[in-house]
Amino acid sequence: MTIQLANRNVVQPLGILEDVLVQVNELIFPTDFYVLDMEDETSRKGSTLIRGRPFLMTAITKIDVHVEMLSMEFASHDNSSSLPPPMELKPLPKHLKYAYLDTQQQLLVIIANNLHQEQKDKLLQVLRQHKKAIGWKLSNLPRINPSICMHRILLEEAAKPIRKQQRRMNPTILDVVKKEVTKLLAVGIIYPISDSQWVSLVQVVPKKFGMAVMKNQHDELATRKDHFPLPFIDQVLEKLSGKSHYYFLIGFSGYMQIHIAPEDQHKTTFTCSFGTFAYTHMPFGLCNVPSTFQRCMTSIFSDLLQDCMEVFMDDFTVYVEPFDTCLDNLSKVLTRCIDTNLVLNFEICHFMVTEGIVLGHVVSNRGIEVDKSKIDIITSLPNPTSVREVHSFLGHVGFYRRFIENFGKHAMLLSKLLQKDVEFKFDEPCIEAFQELKN
Repeated sequence: MTIQLANRNVVQPLGILEDVLVQVNELIFPTDFYVLDMEDETSRKGSTLIRGRPFLMTAITKIDVHVEMLSMEFASHDNSSSLPPPMELKPLPKHLKYAYLDTQQQLLVIIANNLHQEQKDKLLQVLRQHKKAIGWKLSNLPRINPSICMHRILLEEAAKPIRKQQRRMNPTILDVVKKEVTKLLAVGIIYPISDSQWVSLVQVVPKKFGMAVMKNQHDELATRKDHFPLPFIDQVLEKLSGKSHYYFLIGFSGYMQIHIAPEDQHKTTFTCSFGTFAYTHMPFGLCNVPSTFQRCMTSIFSDLLQDCMEVFMDDFTVYVEPFDTCLDNLSKVLTRCIDTNLVLNFEICHFMVTEGIVLGHVVSNRGIEVDKSKIDIITSLPNPTSVREVHSFLGHVGFYRRFIENFGKHAMLLSKLLQKDVEFKFDEPCIEAFQELKN
């Protein structure tokens, strides 16, 4: 292979550096570098870097021959383009209300409803100073720098490529997939790919806050497990309980803020009616994604954990007793978010509240309580008619076992039905145990 330079000289590369991550303004992408023998052309300031036309086209490039300078200008965006699109305000619980960080009333946040005017002004001042940490649309996400964290997909040695064919979808699901593909393509989270040996199906998963998320079906991907530990839920809750004020923060499309290593992106390929695509950032559903995200958050907030905040996946809870100290802690956390390009979801973050739901429990200055909405679902369940339903029920009530008196005694009767070679007979003792656990 040979390369023709601008002076018409033809040179042969000494080698190639593949998939080197390059950052141009806020865009981070992999590219290849050819190593040339430029001994006679070496500049006074160090090694020469030749930028090709594709690279120069990423911005408005100007070459000033007189001063021997090449400059790149990036298109500036006016304030109107950075504002989120008009949105419908969802009804909030009585203890919450909406507030605005701008005069156009476009940048929404959710704060406590019981703050007096001075407290509200101080809180909004901190949020305005750190509004880069809050995202209102997917295109707001600058993405976490790969030097901090990057997801890798390491396969077992015996893993063999699998290519799945697309399947039919009903019109409703097909419309959801089309909207999701269009949205992710527009912000560079996925890209078209035609030569991947790993092709997975895609499925749509409903989310709590009304979003439909496309999930890769990579159960067949023989990935080496990442054993980075998640925090113990009971220890997180104990640390949070009994405080006077909280900030409940959640990352904006949290997983998708982390890059996938360029050499592993083809392993995330999925197929649908609109083409075949691969992810540049972590999607929901990949193996080891929770461990990668927890490792990243632990790295970002390591000096603040168990001091003024707790992190479980993409749920961040900041806490402290005095109001002013709570503002200082919020400022620290938001500053850290800005420094690392971690963006929070305005629609799910609650600022300066006295209680909230964390990991299925209500935490406040009263301590730890169960989430009533979850309990209502459990108490409305009919008697199980299969081993699978018993297993599901025990899993749900087991999450709240700390609040259930004699849990082990009642659960033991139902657990016997899960044993092999045991006839499923939901008799009177089982019904009584079932009712005791529900109530």
